Amino acid sequence: MKKTKLFTLLLPALMLYGPVADAQWSSNMQQDQRILSTFFAQAGAENGTTMGELIIKSALFFLNTPYVGHTLEVGGKEEQLIINLRELDCTTFMETCVALSRVQQMQTPFFDAYCKQLQRLRYRNGTVNGYISRLHYTSDWIADNSAKGVIEDITGKIGGEPIKMQLSFMSSRPDSYVHLKGQPERTARIRQIEELISKKGKYHYIPKEKIPSLQGEIKSGDLICFTTSIEGLDISHVGIAYWRGDELTFIHASSTARKVVIDPKSIYEYCKSISSNTGIMVLRCRDTT
Repeated sequence: MKKTKLFTLLLPALMLYGPVADAQWSSNMQQDQRILSTFFAQAGAENGTTMGELIIKSALFFLNTPYVGHTLEVGGKEEQLIINLRELDCTTFMETCVALSRVQQMQTPFFDAYCKQLQRLRYRNGTVNGYISRLHYTSDWIADNSAKGVIEDITGKIGGEPIKMQLSFMSSRPDSYVHLKGQPERTARIRQIEELISKKGKYHYIPKEKIPSLQGEIKSGDLICFTTSIEGLDISHVGIAYWRGDELTFIHASSTARKVVIDPKSIYEYCKSISSNTGIMVLRCRDTT
């Protein structure tokens, strides 16, 4: 597809879904246009390619993209779908790679299709309906996207053990969140969601000491979620599994490296190096056809 044609298609979609930041709306729009244009030009036709392969190609495309936290927390605004391909945190990196890969596999490489896929991943039932509709907890994201048929949580199938989620992290720290501070009713609704996930969610994890014996079941392109012992929290970090020779590492937006990297450690070594990490969950993205 010619770039000029792609740019013409991008503008209506950006107007539909809104700016990333009002102060730099025009500049940001143009940068995101260029990134998507470059991505689709390099990707080309990918008919017959598996989701895992597409996700790896997407992840490698974003290597060295700056890490910036809290890019979705735009203060003073109603909830909206945020498009930011210039700066990524671990979650937005993962969502971006999955959304772009789904668009590629469906052979609809347009920005509006990417926006629709991103919205489907990020929001409960794929609908933007206020701050509460965003899937803030990874365990909630897993349950919702499993129900949509986007992913499969394969952790239990490959030898994972049951894990009980006891969520309270957000509701116990409302002042740490732009959209919860001074909003007791909204905080109460978040607490209800936490209680619901804690009560009904059925999850598995691979304890970190068992990763070496079970990692052979993990494929490049699988999504890796690091479970944590931090009180009230389910997942502390996410990334994309990547076999580098016979070593299983992962690609992620690293707060330490301040950019998207192929981690120098294996998944097992990384997990072991952080005392609060208890293990991993493994998700596999389903093909779109």
